[in-house]
Amino acid sequence: MLDWLKNINKEHPEFWKTYLSKFEKKSNRFVILSTETSGLNPHKDVILSIGSFAVIDNSILIGDSFEAVLLQYKFLHDNGLSNEFIVESKMKKLVEPDALKSLIDYIGNAVLVGHHIDFDVEMINAALEKLDCGRLKNEALDIDVMYRKLHDITDKQFSLDELCTIYKIPKSERNSSSEEAYKIALLFLKLKSRLGIQ
Repeated sequence: MLDWLKNINKEHPEFWKTYLSKFEKKSNRFVILSTETSGLNPHKDVILSIGSFAVIDNSILIGDSFEAVLLQYKFLHDNGLSNEFIVESKMKKLVEPDALKSLIDYIGNAVLVGHHIDFDVEMINAALEKLDCGRLKNEALDIDVMYRKLHDITDKQFSLDELCTIYKIPKSERNSSSEEAYKIALLFLKLKSRLGIQ
């Protein structure tokens, strides 16, 4: 049977239907997103943690945040990896399906913002596929692309650390997904105003 035909007849989970219904209106909310993953292959690797903050107007809303460590014991065990990170983390710990449902509920129809955000979106899409969901519909902005557009740079990409150095944003010793999301949020506010993004 053709793949597209299978998708038409597929019954999506309730949380996904609720998510899709939110796109009838445009959002004024940006969700800054950072994921920590086991590697760079969306089809073989898994998400280990997610950190997010909302931005509305020119404010980072610390109270409007989402963070979780995903319990990926099977992946870690099958690949001979340590679960020390999971055990030591103070963040909320969720199995992947619960983490994804909570994340999708949290982001709603917001515009997603990240550093190399396409990778984060692909990792989330690969995980959603396992739950019989479609792909994320959110618009996405990448702070690296925004910076390069602002300065008309076409031949170089910038790491998050490089962008933080340029904009004098302090580096932290521990790089959790939430701390990365916060740094991305600070960079986004600086770039957003310079590019005239409302």
